[in-house]
Amino acid sequence: MIRFFAAPIAAIALLTAMAGGAFAEGVDSRDIMGGGPNFFQGGSSPIPRTTVNYSGTYAPGTIVVNTSERRLYLVLQNGQALRYGIGVGRDGFRWGGVHRITAKKEWPDWTPPSQMIARRPDLPRHMKGGIENPLGARAMYLGSTLYRIHGSNEPETIGQAVSSGCFRMTNDDVSDLYGRVGVGTTVVVLNN
Repeated sequence: MIRFFAAPIAAIALLTAMAGGAFAEGVDSRDIMGGGPNFFQGGSSPIPRTTVNYSGTYAPGTIVVNTSERRLYLVLQNGQALRYGIGVGRDGFRWGGVHRITAKKEWPDWTPPSQMIARRPDLPRHMKGGIENPLGARAMYLGSTLYRIHGSNEPETIGQAVSSGCFRMTNDDVSDLYGRVGVGTTVVVLNN
């Protein structure tokens, strides 16, 4: 057990000594030990997750996706919500409606639908879950649609309209949301 922690502690001590303490303040020791925000190779979101005041009429626990804002809200108690940055469908691929999360998967496999293969014949027919998989660390499946709220291996696309209709998040953000919601959660997609 001591050996497991010795290397990360030594690395932190070395960084502190080399920078007189100033540089070490910017180092997240959880990254060195493999559990911090960059653990999932999702990078940090260009749109940080934050708690905001929320005046909508949706019940706590509801997910509200606002495609025009490129934000996803998890409604909390007391007029607040967690706000996440998301990537949304590009022109012609945005949609609206109400669904429920029907399944949740960690490091999901990906099989591109036939319509996507027709547009992009270079895509693999199937890809096992993992760091290189475009669905990222977690996926939450919406109703009987092909759409998901999922992670991404391209965190730089968060805040952009680039997908085929799914809602992509950084792996860190999707893992956070995944841990807060269950199968049956209502998802309201506003396409204004």
